[in-house]
Amino acid sequence: MQVNGQAQALQVPPTAPLLQVLRNDLRLNGPKYGCGLGQCGACAVLVDGRVARSCCIPVAGVQGRDITTLEGLGDRQAPHWAQQAFIDSQAAQCGYCLNGMVMATVALLNHCPQPTEAQIREALAHHLCRCGTHLEILAAVRRAVVLQQEAVG
Repeated sequence: MQVNGQAQALQVPPTAPLLQVLRNDLRLNGPKYGCGLGQCGACAVLVDGRVARSCCIPVAGVQGRDITTLEGLGDRQAPHWAQQAFIDSQAAQCGYCLNGMVMATVALLNHCPQPTEAQIREALAHHLCRCGTHLEILAAVRRAVVLQQEAVG
């Protein structure tokens, strides 16, 4: 599989959850263990550009696929437009849901660059924020629309 643009050949059990492999074997800490059931979104990654819950995908299911984690988007010196939008909007409290929210935003805007409010809410509907920063998160997604447009020119 490709992880953040780099080919990875790992010797892991094929039934191991992708989240476990990303965190334990590849030391990528963007995806978080939340519920372990694919319901909260903390473990979200992009698989071939679409948001997916890494806690319930066996690693064999992504063989030969392109995986992007939060670390694959940008870093502190050069944040991705979605990451910058969440920073600008101060859309984090504890930050636990942030990985999933950012990954869902990237997937949404990659497929729908001008989403309606309803489309934004639908894209985030199954990503849980326990701190209640929903208004800031929605503002961050709207900010991401602007920053993405500026990035692509």
